[in-house]
Amino acid sequence: MTQRLHLIFDADDTLWENNVYFEDAFDQFVEFLAHSTLAPSEIRAVLDEIELVNKKIHGYGALNFGRNLRQCYQHLAERAISSGDLDRVMSFAERILDQPVELMEGVAETLDYLSGRHELLLFTKGHPDEQMLKIDRSGLARHFVHTAIVKEKDLDSYAELLRARDLDPARSWMIGNSPRSDINPALELGLGAVYIPHPRTWSLEHEEISRDGARLIVLNRFSELRVHF
Repeated sequence: MTQRLHLIFDADDTLWENNVYFEDAFDQFVEFLAHSTLAPSEIRAVLDEIELVNKKIHGYGALNFGRNLRQCYQHLAERAISSGDLDRVMSFAERILDQPVELMEGVAETLDYLSGRHELLLFTKGHPDEQMLKIDRSGLARHFVHTAIVKEKDLDSYAELLRARDLDPARSWMIGNSPRSDINPALELGLGAVYIPHPRTWSLEHEEISRDGARLIVLNRFSELRVHF
């Protein structure tokens, strides 16, 4: 592609590891809960229901995840609940904030290459302070002409990004790992989309991708973007 394009990048689990730390926190929670009958998958189903409700109110991020774990614990615990227990549950999520930012393979070099050819934007959802902390720690901010942190990546937030930056959908591509938040909204609004699956994408981000007449590229590795852009 010889024309200069607008390449819009997701952050978590596209540029750097993220959900793996939430899964580790969940594993610690299951061990601490020590439920006598429920399997981890059944506990996860209960937590998913809690998260589906609470994300509409509180959004995402490690601390909100901790609050969801506490609520799940209060619902499922088979013993008397103490304040110390709730603090312990919250600590599983708080540790996520201390994790280093681990870039995906090839991200730094690929962004170096692409930023010289196209306009790069960062479009991520989550708690603003937590997301900015990861962006700062990543060392990647210099590549992006604009960074947007939103409560939810839905059609309205995509439309607002297009309007605010005066982006032509025909010359814009969304790049990410989430069918629900990255790929399908972009395709519905007429953008191109590059889907880079991550083996540990959050279950609530899974969704069938609509391919009909869409500009869709599916890659195995982030570095393959250099072949297409």
